[in-house]
Amino acid sequence: MQKKLLIVLLSFLSLMIVPFVANAATITSCTLDRETYLQGQTGYMTVRIYNDKDDEIRITELTATINYYYTDENVYLQTFYTSTTLPIQIQQGQSSTFHIPFSLPTNIASGYTNIDVKAKTELWDSPSERWRVSDHPTYQQKLFIESPYKQQLEEQQTTNQQLQTQLQEQQSINEYITTMMSIFGVTTILFAAVTVFLIILYRKTRIITQPTA
Repeated sequence: MQKKLLIVLLSFLSLMIVPFVANAATITSCTLDRETYLQGQTGYMTVRIYNDKDDEIRITELTATINYYYTDENVYLQTFYTSTTLPIQIQQGQSSTFHIPFSLPTNIASGYTNIDVKAKTELWDSPSERWRVSDHPTYQQKLFIESPYKQQLEEQQTTNQQLQTQLQEQQSINEYITTMMSIFGVTTILFAAVTVFLIILYRKTRIITQPTA
């Protein structure tokens, strides 16, 4: 009998408490300013919050918590706050956009890590004409940290490509010089042969045209 009475009382208390905490907002989107990040890089998130209730709400806090895995496999949590001055009110059926800047450690491990976005809201209660605590909508976004070795590899590949291009250009220049030298050599030989032929022809012509004594 006492257990049944306790269950009834708990149910009654739950019904009393639930109306004071109502769903008031939804995080409809959360986007990053780029697809990939490097160690030590800064960035920001764009968060859009929608008011899906019958009265206005206000955002009292908006955070993004990044679960870091360092290269030494230690775990570290860091929370970043929106750059917008809060609280911000959102009218019924309207949305507002917020930005959350963040910075990555220089020794963060490469790969995917989660960003947990959370907003604290209050709902305007028209009958009592006061703000009351509402829900805390959340959103999870993945962030990709590119391996520094990949960047080094790409830089090396770019350098190799530049060297290859320079080598090809030098080979083309060498081939052009070789071709021109060959043409010049052939032209010189032809010019010398023509000159010798003309000298011989000239001498023969003089011998033939000389008057006899």
